[in-house]
Amino acid sequence: MSESLRWTKGPGTSSGGGEGDAPAAETRRGVPCRAMPHRTMPRREFLSAAGACSSAVLLAANQLDAAGGRGVPGASRGAGGHGLGQTARPDTAATLARVGLQLYTVRSLAAEDMAATLDAVAAVGYDEVEFAGYFDHAPAVLRQWLDDAGLAAPAAHVSAEDLSGEGLERALEAAAVLGHRWLALPWIPAEQRTPDGYRLAADHLNAAGAAAQAAGVRVAYHNHAFEFETLEAPGGATGYDILLDRLDPAVADMEIDFHWSAAGGADPAALFAAHPGRFVLCHLKDRDAQGRMTDVGAGDIDWDAIFALSAQAGLAHYFVEHDNPADPLASIRNSYLYLKGRRGT
Repeated sequence: MSESLRWTKGPGTSSGGGEGDAPAAETRRGVPCRAMPHRTMPRREFLSAAGACSSAVLLAANQLDAAGGRGVPGASRGAGGHGLGQTARPDTAATLARVGLQLYTVRSLAAEDMAATLDAVAAVGYDEVEFAGYFDHAPAVLRQWLDDAGLAAPAAHVSAEDLSGEGLERALEAAAVLGHRWLALPWIPAEQRTPDGYRLAADHLNAAGAAAQAAGVRVAYHNHAFEFETLEAPGGATGYDILLDRLDPAVADMEIDFHWSAAGGADPAALFAAHPGRFVLCHLKDRDAQGRMTDVGAGDIDWDAIFALSAQAGLAHYFVEHDNPADPLASIRNSYLYLKGRRGT
C-alpha cells in the first residue's frame, strides 16, 4: 500500500473484517465493535426476541396482503422526497427477491453472540448479509453459522490494509470460505479527501480488484456524504466524480448508500443514467425531513422511484442498514416489513 494511504483499520480481524468510518462518536464504525455498550442477553432470550420479531412481520404482512398492499408506511412521497421525483409503483417482486442486511446494524448483538445474531436476522426474513467485521471468529466457524441460519454472505466491508499484500491474501482466503464476491472499502479518512487522495484510493482499489479477479472476487466503494462535496480542482469535480472516472469497471463496482447520497445532495437517477450498470451493491436506509437516519420506509426517500431504476443502475444486492438504531432487532424488522410490502409478498 502506498505510504500516503494512511487508512485506519476498523474492528474485526485483518482477514476481511475491517470496517473504518469517521471516528466522531463511539457509535461510528471506527470504534471496535467489542467496545460497544450492550446488555447481556441469554441466547434463549435472544432467540425468543427474534422469534417475536418474525411473528410480528408475518402478522403485519398478512394485514398488508388483506388490504391489497395499501397502508405501507412511506409509500406516498411528496415533493420533499430525496433525489427522485414521484413515480408509479413499479413491480419490485424481482428486484427485491432477496433482501440483505449490513451486519453493522446489529453490531452490539453480534459482538455478544454472532451465531444467535445470524439466527435472529434469518428469523426476521433476511436472505443474505454483508459483514462489517468477523469479531475474531474463524471464517470456517462463521460459514457454519451462516449455513445453519440459511444465509448467504456475498459481500464484506474491509479496511484498506485488507486490500493489498498479505492483508488481501487473508481477505481472499476468508472470502473463499464465506462466499464473498465483493470486498468493499467503506470510506477514506479526512486527510485523503483531496483530488490526489481520491485518485490514489481508486488506484488502490483497481490494483486489489485486478489481484482478486482470479479468485472470482470484485472490489467496491461505499460512499458517505463527503464524497459529493465539490473539491478545489479544475471543473469543480467531486470526490465521487473522480472515483467513478478512475475506477476500472472491469474489476470495481460502486456500493451506493442512499441515505448518505441524499445527505450529500446527490441525484441517484442522474448517477444511474450517467454510469449505468456501475452500482451493483446498495445500502437501504432512510432519511427524514430533518436529515436524520431512520428505518426504511419511515423517511422521505422515494424507494419506488429507486427500485424502478434498479436494472439501469445494475443493482443486484440490497442491504438494509441503520448506523445507530435504538433497538437493532426492531429496526431491521421495520425495514424488512416495509420492503416485504413493496414487493407484494
